[in-house]
Amino acid sequence: MIVAYGVANLLQSVAATRTTVHHTFHPALLLRLASHRTYLVGLGCQLLGFVLAFLARRDLPLFLVQASVAAGLGVTALLGVAVLRWRLPLAEVALLALLVLGVVALVHSARPAPARPLGAAGVLTLAGVLVLISVAGVFGVRLHGAPGSVALGALAGLAFSAAAVAARPLAAISAPDGLFTHPLLFLLIGHSLVGQLLLGLAMQRGSITAAIAAMDAAGAMPAGTVGLLLLGDRIWPGREWLAGLGFLVTLAAVIGLTRYAQPQHQPSAPRDLAVGHPRMAVFDGYSGPNRTIAKEMGVVRAVSDPAR
Repeated sequence: MIVAYGVANLLQSVAATRTTVHHTFHPALLLRLASHRTYLVGLGCQLLGFVLAFLARRDLPLFLVQASVAAGLGVTALLGVAVLRWRLPLAEVALLALLVLGVVALVHSARPAPARPLGAAGVLTLAGVLVLISVAGVFGVRLHGAPGSVALGALAGLAFSAAAVAARPLAAISAPDGLFTHPLLFLLIGHSLVGQLLLGLAMQRGSITAAIAAMDAAGAMPAGTVGLLLLGDRIWPGREWLAGLGFLVTLAAVIGLTRYAQPQHQPSAPRDLAVGHPRMAVFDGYSGPNRTIAKEMGVVRAVSDPAR
């Protein structure tokens, strides 16, 4: 699940930065993103991660599952360094290490337990939250640069957090007819689509890791709190301190990444090789198989060479 979300973040971010920046909260962005093969592959990885997370929520508490989803940011950063030659500041590397330690602490403290059903009041609340997030997204798209990336990423995190709350009791339903007609399923789909749109908008505006970290930071606390208070999530006796410490470390790490993350989706600019041949260019930072992968992902554009 962690690897699937990490790969999905990387591939979708590449497609988002290749698409014209949208200044309106409109689903047309998703249609434009779907025209990129890279985005579709990333979406497939995200769907795989979503299915694995949905199955995990049947018995595992939300604070553990959401923290594990957040750990996918570490996979994204490592793949960016290995494939796209991202340069991560030392502070960001340290925060990624803290993220791993926080998730490990949560794994050792989480106690498997079935979810309690969510009542009608909870369903109506999730519907109201969907409307509020959508309205906030209409105004959030007016922000540009790092503030827009963080704000829209945080709204995406709230949408995915609400989707996780809907998924926890929904995963406990065994009868297919009860699953496909349950109102929580429609709320799960609605929140996921809104979150996907907001994430795409966030990735277009600044640092990729900042957008994803803001999403994870905003999505972890609400879902974890609702799970413990309303959905029957449990912690092993005597390990409450470990769960609290692990959750705080994980949350601090993803919040810190929004502060230290650097813009990564512009790896290098082309430089001309000779006067009179402006279309002949080389791209620094890519060589061998990494350059081939980057070109296929659209990070390196093909250039014409009159000598060939």
